[in-house]
Amino acid sequence: MSLLNVEGLSKFYDGETKVLNDINFEIKSGEFVSVIGPSGAGKSTLLRCINRLVDINEGKVLFDGLDVASMKKKELRKLRTNIGMIFQHYNLVPRLTVIENVLHGRFGYKSTLQGVLGMFTEKEKEQAFHLLEKLGIAEHAYKRCDQLSGGQQQRVGICRALIQEPKLILCDEPIASLDPNSSKVIMDYLQSISSEMGITCIVNLHQVEVAKEYASRIIGLRKGEVVFDGASQFLYNEQIENIYGIESRELITV
Repeated sequence: MSLLNVEGLSKFYDGETKVLNDINFEIKSGEFVSVIGPSGAGKSTLLRCINRLVDINEGKVLFDGLDVASMKKKELRKLRTNIGMIFQHYNLVPRLTVIENVLHGRFGYKSTLQGVLGMFTEKEKEQAFHLLEKLGIAEHAYKRCDQLSGGQQQRVGICRALIQEPKLILCDEPIASLDPNSSKVIMDYLQSISSEMGITCIVNLHQVEVAKEYASRIIGLRKGEVVFDGASQFLYNEQIENIYGIESRELITV
C-alpha cells in the first residue's frame, strides 16, 4: 500500500525559477529510499514540499491518501505529527538539554499553553528516555545539546523525530556534517528504524556509495527532474553519470 504519492509536482520561485519539474513517484510503507543528485538538483525542496514547509505550485502530494497542498494550518499541524524530519545541521535548541529537545517532538500533540509550559506526561518522558537508550545517548540526557558532538546531536534529532510516532521520516543530508564513523552510526540507526519499526524513510544523500549500501531504492534528481528511479543494485556508473553530468568515479566516495 502506498503511503506517499507525488503526482506532477513542480515548484518554482520568483514565478519563473523552476526548482522541481513534473516529479512523479510513489513510496510504500516501510520503504527506505535515498534521493541523490548534485547540489541545486532540488533534493531539499522536494522534502520540504512533502511536509509543506514550502508551498507546492503545481501537482499533488498525497500522504496517507490526504492532499497535502490543500491543507489548512490546523490540518498541516496534524499531518506533521506523522512526518518526522531530520536536518543536516540538527535544528536543535543548543541551550536546552537533550531530554528537553527530544520532548519538543511532542509539541504537535500539545495545545499552545501546554507547549509553552513544557507540560509532558510521565509516559512521554519515559518514552524519551527509552529512545535515548535505544540510540546509546541516555547518559547525556541532562547535558545541554551544545556540549555534544555532531554525531550525538544528530542522534538527539532522530529521537526527537521518533517520539512523534511518525509514519514517515524525512532526512535532509543527515550525515553531510559528520565524520565517516559518525556517519556510519547514523545510517545504521536509520536503517534499523526502517527495518525494525516499519517506519518509511526518505534520505537525501550526497554520497552515492552510502546510498547504494543502505537504501533499497534510489531516486536520482538532476535539474529538478527525476532521471533515475529504481532498485539500488541497478544504479550503475552510466546512470550515475546521467544524474551528475560528470564521470561517476569522482562521486563514488563514502
